[in-house]
Amino acid sequence: MLNRWIRHKANEFSQFGIDVILGKREGVGAVVFGVFLQAWSYLFNGITQLRLWLYRKRILHDTPLGCLVVVVGNLTVGGTGKTPVVEKFARALHDRGRKVAILSRGYKSKAPPFWKKWWYRFTHKDEAPPRVVSDGVTVLLDSEVAGDEPFMLAKNLPGVVVLVDKNRVKAGAYAIKHFGCDTLVLDDGFQYLPLKGRLNLLLIDKTNPFGNGFVLPRGILREPVKHLKRASYVFLTKSNGRRDEELEAVIKRFNPGVEIIECAHKPQYLQRVGTSERRPLEDMKGKHIGAFSGIATPESFERFLHEGGAQLVHVGRFLDHYRFTREDLVEEYTAAKRAGAEFIVTTEKDAVRIPSDIDCPLPLYYLRLEIEILRGADDFQDAVEKICFPRGLPANEAMAAGSASRPLWG
Repeated sequence: MLNRWIRHKANEFSQFGIDVILGKREGVGAVVFGVFLQAWSYLFNGITQLRLWLYRKRILHDTPLGCLVVVVGNLTVGGTGKTPVVEKFARALHDRGRKVAILSRGYKSKAPPFWKKWWYRFTHKDEAPPRVVSDGVTVLLDSEVAGDEPFMLAKNLPGVVVLVDKNRVKAGAYAIKHFGCDTLVLDDGFQYLPLKGRLNLLLIDKTNPFGNGFVLPRGILREPVKHLKRASYVFLTKSNGRRDEELEAVIKRFNPGVEIIECAHKPQYLQRVGTSERRPLEDMKGKHIGAFSGIATPESFERFLHEGGAQLVHVGRFLDHYRFTREDLVEEYTAAKRAGAEFIVTTEKDAVRIPSDIDCPLPLYYLRLEIEILRGADDFQDAVEKICFPRGLPANEAMAAGSASRPLWG
């Protein structure tokens, strides 16, 4: 009971901090906390600028791995819809005959205990290998050990290797040596500078491009907006189809020659958790539905349900990457049933964190989303072709050209 109370209070404080950053809290407490965060933002920004300068001056060195490395990342924390883009690119490259590995840091995954790392170093000359989430044939780890996104990618991408390690240089070298990979997709890697020779695909959430303009922890920026000059291509995600000329002007000011590809996350179907059953989106229309999620932007998920005609009778929100306890899920299931829900819907990322041994009194589904190109390419295949296979070059030369198409520092 005490642990549950502590978790609850910790989540409340975390939510308060997020609300201050997003400008959703007022009052003296919010103002004081905002000033405190602002002071730390100046320090964080200074460290970020220094780190980039050290790499630019070659005081710190990046490492080429001899193959194409496609980076998919963002300037902000959370919520740009990165995972579906990574999945689409990896699948398209795999379908073109490339041997693809996705390299992830495994955010909020359960790392091996310290004693295991120490023992490996004591008994081996080299470092411990990366965690192999998928060898391209079998998914080998669960979501707790692998992390939500790596597990989800491994589950959805047969034929693609998925590795987790904070040292992505080591993970990339391992993918090349042990799996024969010739193409590496670096998940959430825009700020990972040690890996050289890559295309930088920068995702910008069109609904909230740069937050309040401050870097962490006062804002949502990992680095200043001007650093989007390092992008090879910019993907505007969560688009409604209408052009935002003001946002595009900001992008072009800092990166005049960059190509902008606009895309939307489109709901595809409802997938029942733990089974192969699928239901069309039309089945939501007019239905009383319970929903819960632990993602950075729950509003977008809930909007998809509203737009599908669902009547949300219960909504539960948790922090991003929140690992549900048995009590949390029982509460959500019970509250939805009491509210008259006919079934419950969550996100695909949340579904991988739901233990299979907890019975739900209602049918439980996740909403499957996929990327659709709206502008900048005829479709996603055309985007992959344009970015990774420049016209007029054989595939092997195209890969080499692609990996060197834009200098690291823009």
